[in-house]
Amino acid sequence: MTGGLFTLGESMGIFVADGIGPLEHAHTFTLGVAGAESNVALGVARLGGDATWLGRLGPDATGALIAARLRASGVRVLALPDEAHTGLMIRYRRSGEFIRADYHRAGSAGSRLTPADIPRDEVAAAGILHVTGITPALGDTARAAVFHAVEEARAAGVPVSVDVNYRGKLWSRFDAAPVLRDLVSRADVVFAGPDEAALFVDADDPVDGLSELGPAEVIVKDGARGCRALIGGERFEAAARRVTVVDPVGAGDAFVAGYLADRLAGADAAQRLRTAIAAGAFAVTVPGDCEGLPDRADLAALSGSDIVR
Repeated sequence: MTGGLFTLGESMGIFVADGIGPLEHAHTFTLGVAGAESNVALGVARLGGDATWLGRLGPDATGALIAARLRASGVRVLALPDEAHTGLMIRYRRSGEFIRADYHRAGSAGSRLTPADIPRDEVAAAGILHVTGITPALGDTARAAVFHAVEEARAAGVPVSVDVNYRGKLWSRFDAAPVLRDLVSRADVVFAGPDEAALFVDADDPVDGLSELGPAEVIVKDGARGCRALIGGERFEAAARRVTVVDPVGAGDAFVAGYLADRLAGADAAQRLRTAIAAGAFAVTVPGDCEGLPDRADLAALSGSDIVR
């Protein structure tokens, strides 16, 4: 595979409590697959792009499930076997307004990535390397692996995409800020929410603050308010699509996948943002972290009739 997306990170099994209320009252759960980087790979593949995901998986049914589901969706999987368990997440809707997630990923297979796991030739052959601020939070070796992959890409002239994706349950704002700032300063493309940008940039406009760190393409994702961007020196704003929200989880990954899929396909900046907005909107109409990631036909249907015969 050459010229496509290459990404790395931890994928987990996820148990989502059916219904609404405290976890102790949940009786049934839906099993799925979660992980920001693999979600983006899956989203790019569904939109017709080439995508490779690399990560460590444990010798358990959860690891096998992750590999099988990603491959079934067209992702090229470089699964590194590890003796540790595959990470898990438990997610539940505490009320109609709030979603909670508990991680069980300390010491997991995915957290044990190392720089030696990064295949130089694969990174050098990619059209873009995509990483997030989640994997550096998992431990010293995982953090080193991400920065090593970024430096390999830069040395080979491969564009680097970073989604800040701050997770407060994984590390403190104090610990995260300098690492995320360093990571973004090495990127060509950066995605962040306004609150995430505020962790490490001091500017009235997060777009300007992120741009000052060096990325040529800065996209600030702002949920229902759409997005703002500075791409190649040109400013853009895009409103969110109005849809019925079933599950807001996964919208950000779908947005990133839409943007990067169109970037790999050679689309201009305005078209990339339109696809990103549409992909994020479609994703929230389906329950699950990655189950709602759309293909091109889904995006076309989103703009047309709600009845397809």
